[in-house]
Amino acid sequence: MARAYGFVEYGGPETQQLLDVDVPVPGPGQLLVAVRAAGVNPADWKVRSGTRRNSIAVHFPAVLGREVAGVVQAAGGNTVADFAVGDAVFGATATGFGGYAEYTLVDAAAAAHKPEAVSYEVAATLPVAAGTALDIAEHLGIVDADTVLVLGAGGGVGSALTQLAHAAGAAVLGVASAGKRDAVESCGGVWIESGPGFDMRVAAATERCGAVTAIVDLVGGEVLERAVALTRAPERVVSVADPARAEALGGSGITRRRTREVFDRIASLVVRGILDPRVERAFPLSDAGSALALVESGHAGGKVVVTVP
Repeated sequence: MARAYGFVEYGGPETQQLLDVDVPVPGPGQLLVAVRAAGVNPADWKVRSGTRRNSIAVHFPAVLGREVAGVVQAAGGNTVADFAVGDAVFGATATGFGGYAEYTLVDAAAAAHKPEAVSYEVAATLPVAAGTALDIAEHLGIVDADTVLVLGAGGGVGSALTQLAHAAGAAVLGVASAGKRDAVESCGGVWIESGPGFDMRVAAATERCGAVTAIVDLVGGEVLERAVALTRAPERVVSVADPARAEALGGSGITRRRTREVFDRIASLVVRGILDPRVERAFPLSDAGSALALVESGHAGGKVVVTVP
């Protein structure tokens, strides 16, 4: 048996608890990983709440978390040629398995070797938020002539996207709360306060930074609708939070590429100092509930991880 942290039914934090689970057995193309760190994301509490029950299958008790870094303990059969027992890896957990655990399964196709220069804590935050940001940046083809408007720039995806766009030479207007101003500016963005009138503040900023040529939406709803009016290129609107609305407005959602090649490139950006995942807090597995509570509160200034001794 192994320790894990998850939930026993849909609902609020009261459904969460430490669990004793069987050590999973890797199938073809899978790796058994001894977890050293797991990333904590808003999607984790959204799955627990049941708001994603139509898109993500859950079998109770369910272990939380979708991204990990750790050490390979075993591989499924003879189907995994690129990894060996003892390798340090990071990646996305296999369907039906969670990351807040001593052991989990990772599809070898969605795993990469962890560079020695990247800590387990940092590597564990790369597959979801940083991976999404890279997918968006490459989908939009951001270049130095762009002015990119990021709605929700203070979160994990927003801060990573701001850094990537800034590194490409683009101007970045980052809409976020006042408490996240420093985070936006430290990533190379121009901070725009969120809330009523944000679109007017963006319009004023474009007089200095140039007209908005691309929008990345991590908020959705009316905020997205008001933002689209600020660009003459609605086809370059990408929404993670509200893809259906973005499509109706002329934009799109984003297709995630959880592949080794993408993860290798993200890790390289970290090693080269182009991308800083900004790990703010680390909590032990025994206190994973506090880690998720911090993310669910919306007040985390950077990435949060759960560590496994």
